[in-house]
Amino acid sequence: MTVRANSPRARYREQTRSEIKDVAVRQLAAGGIEGVALLRIAKEIGLSGPALYRYFASRDDLLAELVLDAYEGAAAAVHAVDTEDGGRAALHALTHAYREWAVAQPHLYLLIQGTPVAGFTAPTDTVLKARSVLGPFLSVFAQGRPLVRVDPLVAQLRTWLREEPEVAAWVEQWTGQTGTVADVALTGAVMTWPQMHGTVSLEITGQFDGMGHDPATMLDIQTAILADTFQLP
Repeated sequence: MTVRANSPRARYREQTRSEIKDVAVRQLAAGGIEGVALLRIAKEIGLSGPALYRYFASRDDLLAELVLDAYEGAAAAVHAVDTEDGGRAALHALTHAYREWAVAQPHLYLLIQGTPVAGFTAPTDTVLKARSVLGPFLSVFAQGRPLVRVDPLVAQLRTWLREEPEVAAWVEQWTGQTGTVADVALTGAVMTWPQMHGTVSLEITGQFDGMGHDPATMLDIQTAILADTFQLP
């Protein structure tokens, strides 16, 4: 029998799934991915082990939803930034919004950007969710005029855009542009990704401890260098 989307039974199912995920996130925060245990989750919310499997078929099934939720959380953080005026100020705001999300929830950041889980296959929607995080960066870099030294990467990503219609559609969605502007926007976003994640990952994993600097300051400088490289206003 099909359960109606707004029926009491459907609402109860969604509430229970939400409770399961909430407990799983707490376990993730306390003990990392290895700390996520379905039987302990079932016990905490008052379900039997077999009953919990009616909501999530396996731990990987549960982790897959947590991965998508984490990307959605990261996307919400950067989408909340006002980028209407664009330029370097918007770029700084975006990188810091992402860092603030990651530092506040390191367990979720590491779930999507940390060491891959052995045997775990990411959900098919992961790429789309990750692109959503980078979307606002595309709109900022659409204003860019990159220095000549960036040309080799622009050329490579131009080829990628021409060969991958889905990527081209994603860039156009955020920039309203095709051609050279799209090439530049994609290049800027792609260059931001490793710069931003490198700093954030090292901070969250404690690699900067005792080094005498504020990671936020380092990120600010790296972002300024990117803005200069693309001559953002």
